[in-house]
Amino acid sequence: MEGKAKKILLFSFFTIFFFSTVTVTSTSNSHQSQTLVVNSLPNPSTFSWPQSDAQTNLNDLIQTNGESSFSLDLHHVDTLVSITKNLDSLSLNETQTSESLFNLRLQRDSLRVKNLNNIVESAARAPPRNRSGARGRGGFSSSVISGLAQGSGEYFTRIGVGTPPKYVYMVLDTGSDVLWLQCAPCKKCYSQTDPIFDPRKSRSYSKVPCGSPMCRTLESSGCSTKTQTCLYQVAYGDGSFTVGEFSTETLTFRGSRVGQVALGCGHDNEGLFVGAGGLMGLGRGRLSFPTQTSRRFNGKFSYCLVDRSTSSKPSSMVFGDAAVSRTARFTPLIKNPMLDTFYYAELLGISVGGLRVPGIVPSLFKLDEAGNGGVIIDSGTSVTRLTRSAYIRLRDAFRVRASGLKRAADFSLFDTCFDLSGMKEVKVPTVVLHFRGADMSLPASNYLIPVDSSGTFCFAFAGTMNKLTIIGNIQQQGFRVVYDLAGSRVGFAPRGCA
Repeated sequence: MEGKAKKILLFSFFTIFFFSTVTVTSTSNSHQSQTLVVNSLPNPSTFSWPQSDAQTNLNDLIQTNGESSFSLDLHHVDTLVSITKNLDSLSLNETQTSESLFNLRLQRDSLRVKNLNNIVESAARAPPRNRSGARGRGGFSSSVISGLAQGSGEYFTRIGVGTPPKYVYMVLDTGSDVLWLQCAPCKKCYSQTDPIFDPRKSRSYSKVPCGSPMCRTLESSGCSTKTQTCLYQVAYGDGSFTVGEFSTETLTFRGSRVGQVALGCGHDNEGLFVGAGGLMGLGRGRLSFPTQTSRRFNGKFSYCLVDRSTSSKPSSMVFGDAAVSRTARFTPLIKNPMLDTFYYAELLGISVGGLRVPGIVPSLFKLDEAGNGGVIIDSGTSVTRLTRSAYIRLRDAFRVRASGLKRAADFSLFDTCFDLSGMKEVKVPTVVLHFRGADMSLPASNYLIPVDSSGTFCFAFAGTMNKLTIIGNIQQQGFRVVYDLAGSRVGFAPRGCA
């Protein structure tokens, strides 16, 4: 019996030792890596942005079950350097270098993140909505929220406004709802690349009456006693604002015309972004373009943002059923009870090198009943912001897996940088974002990015002391990001820009 017990103990010890050894070996061999091609920041001289008006092109229209979908080219804000060199009071000009443009991008990014957090925190403190959808009897200055002065404006497209259409560049922003553009006559207008839109020359322009349901859809609204016209106003903490008439107008997207779109026609616009004619809100709110056109395009749109350091072709956006990629993996959209605008999704964890990062758990990203926390997918933020504790765990795990790379000094908001000078390509650990039902396996160029022309690359995540996590557009590059409002879901299709 004693001998049998010894055999059992020996067998148990051997089993534990064997499987422990296998587990360690398996773990060490499971560290996954991929190749990063080492490219410098794009040279401003390579940027271009077409100036001609968009023309009807039957190839731009996609027929889906009898309904037309349409696609648009998107252009990054840095391309403004090639077309605004003659404008006054520019933030960008022809003397900008790739490094200075990148620094401006990070400055815009920090401003946007700050304001997105302010919006969420203000919504969480606001009184509950009444039955009409408005919050109490709020003041006129908070009638609509737009992203333009929040450092938004990462991507633009060219849109025809009015009948006949006059083409202008508009900011596209998933972090705001209301559409607006600068209109003549101007009390004051900022510089833009195209002539200011004059509604008096459009056959399809119509002012929204004060007492109409559409006017009441604004969180709070003003009224011109002289013309009985609904007024809108957007005001910002930095003193920027846009004021004008709330109206409806026809918009032309290449070959597709969309009538009676509610938008703000701004006659006094001060302190806002130079170059674009206005903003197209792509958020989840009732006045956003996707919501207004949900019947025609089935509440579906998608975009794919190219990596500008490796591709010269423009990014693209598609509206309608054709926007849904067959290879997309979907995760449910979550509703913030206090705020309609943002696209919230459930992030469960993050892997580095094929292993889940310990301590990055769903509770770090939870959206609470007061509207605090959560994770939003945002086209206008560049660098993904993670709650501080999640970021530190991710950063430390990446540093361990990338210990073979030569470290470089910190750069701006980045505290994990590497000297890759003289290299053509390098192996780096994989990074995967785990959403509920959808894993987002990032290409190497979506998290190690060049910050200068001398081979310095930085880990493109940052920590925040706020509860809100923001998935930025650097991490979204190369994916077709599909927004299905009808199905209340968002999807990610890798290699979706082809």
